[in-house]
Amino acid sequence: MVSVTRRWWLLASLGAPVFLGLAAPSLKVRLDGDDVRVSAPHLNFLTGKPLERLKDGSSVTFLAQLSLSTDFNALVVKRAVDRFIVSYDLWEEKFSVAKTGPDARSISHLSSSAAESWCLENLAVGIDSIPPDKPFWIRLEVRAEEPKDQASVVGESGINLTRLIEVFSNPARSQQSHWEAAAGPVRLLDLKKPGRGVRSG
Repeated sequence: MVSVTRRWWLLASLGAPVFLGLAAPSLKVRLDGDDVRVSAPHLNFLTGKPLERLKDGSSVTFLAQLSLSTDFNALVVKRAVDRFIVSYDLWEEKFSVAKTGPDARSISHLSSSAAESWCLENLAVGIDSIPPDKPFWIRLEVRAEEPKDQASVVGESGINLTRLIEVFSNPARSQQSHWEAAAGPVRLLDLKKPGRGVRSG
């Protein structure tokens, strides 16, 4: 599943002055200290095949990347990647999420929307070296982890962040569940103004 239509990506790549949201899930951007965070209340990844697997009693791992670039098609200049393991309690009909890596944490008894939001809340990109008046684009990518990904990303010493970044350097596989949303152009100067944020749509 791809949440952003090909038509929208074509318009953006041609420089059309559109904010994401007409064909893409709404992506809201905000500052949190020295980090940029996003929320995407209409980007739902606990659906389809991943949800079927969860309700069959299996856990599902999602890989997530939040990246900044100076233009829509430019190279990534800053990024954050993470890995979230989601499980489902059939009796309580609630979700649990575990964030892996050095700052591992977990939470339980969540609705599907709350579980999705929690994953995004725990994904942040540092803004050091980003000029406050320099426009940038921010992009969110979420993929359901496949066995091939797990074999390369997870080792005896834990999560290999370099390998996790490499996963996102390649397009998602044709049968792999994945979701995307983006917003821009964004300026830190605008985000710092009281009561303002940047939203796609």
